[in-house]
Amino acid sequence: MTQLNEVSLPTYRGRYYPRSRADLVQRVAKQVSPKRFEHILRVEEMALRLAKQWGVDLEQASVAALTHDYAKEQSTQKFLDFIDAKQLDPNLKAWNSAIWHGIVGAEIVADELDIQNQPILDAIRQHTTGAPYMTTLSQILYMADYVEMGRDFPGVDEARALAFEDLRASVGWQTRHTLAFLVANGKPVYPLTILTYNEWSVEK
Repeated sequence: MTQLNEVSLPTYRGRYYPRSRADLVQRVAKQVSPKRFEHILRVEEMALRLAKQWGVDLEQASVAALTHDYAKEQSTQKFLDFIDAKQLDPNLKAWNSAIWHGIVGAEIVADELDIQNQPILDAIRQHTTGAPYMTTLSQILYMADYVEMGRDFPGVDEARALAFEDLRASVGWQTRHTLAFLVANGKPVYPLTILTYNEWSVEK
């Protein structure tokens, strides 16, 4: 497996974010709690390792990882306002920040951070629900968020290793286990997660 010290932080060249990484880090830190911010940095670290493994641009992976939870701690009202302003599916209003911070959060990131790269915005949208089609960048963020080094749950080592061996299989692994957890605990399942399961976890 790629070691932590094998991937250095990329220098931003303005392709995905108009300013420096340091500037982005500072702006993200102001939006979230210290605990959430530490998680975000660990996700970036894991995303960079996976990006190197799977041939994805490191700058792009860094921007996606640093912004994936930018909206996590925004107010309910802000999410609802963005759903209306961006004319998103009104059924989103029946959910909560666990879903909103990805799907609606991508709109907030685009507006407030001037990030317009669609693969990055799609990766943010999909990082909690998944999607039937995900780019390699989206798969990387989906898994980096799940297996960053602060995570500790039964099977995390297996999932982490699988992400470096077979990225697609690891997406299926995560989706299958997440869906099983939600069902076992009587939690509602966002429809897109079921579609993700059918595409990535079911034998074709």
